[in-house]
Amino acid sequence: MEQSGGIQASLSGRYASALFQLARDENQLSAVEASLGSVKQALAESADLRALASSPLIGREAAGKAIAAVAASLGVDPLTTKFLGVLAENRRLGSLDAIIRDFRQLAARQRGEASAEIVSAHPLDDGQVASLKTRLKSMVGSEVAVDLKVDPSILGGLIVRLGSRQIDGSIRTKLNTLAQAMKG
Repeated sequence: MEQSGGIQASLSGRYASALFQLARDENQLSAVEASLGSVKQALAESADLRALASSPLIGREAAGKAIAAVAASLGVDPLTTKFLGVLAENRRLGSLDAIIRDFRQLAARQRGEASAEIVSAHPLDDGQVASLKTRLKSMVGSEVAVDLKVDPSILGGLIVRLGSRQIDGSIRTKLNTLAQAMKG
């Protein structure tokens, strides 16, 4: 399988690539991707889980037990549960968000899709996401898997990262540009 040097070169990319190859070899790609989606959502919603992932004060054994309990409560598949245990053992739970992002990029590439990260000030509804996917598909020429993030600091609008391109239509950037123009 061909992978970009960018994903393989990063720490998160190496972990994501290893999980991807294992999941592909065991025909578990969709189960692992769904489990990682559940973990990503739990990370976004739970301050305790974010603290577990990022705290250097929690030992390897305690982190392993805690992440196993979280995985069980989320209904995570066995392969992903073992992978989370490896991350806890190696003290890499802090990289979990980036690993999930890189895994999703690899999975999208495997399906022949492009992947895009969309940052909005407020959560997007299903109609807005479908409209964005259609628009991006017309730009790229293939299906687009989207990774949605909410960042209230952009005030409004969207920031879309598609491969090496970034389209920044955020109000924050427009205000900063206007402020710079007024100074100069």
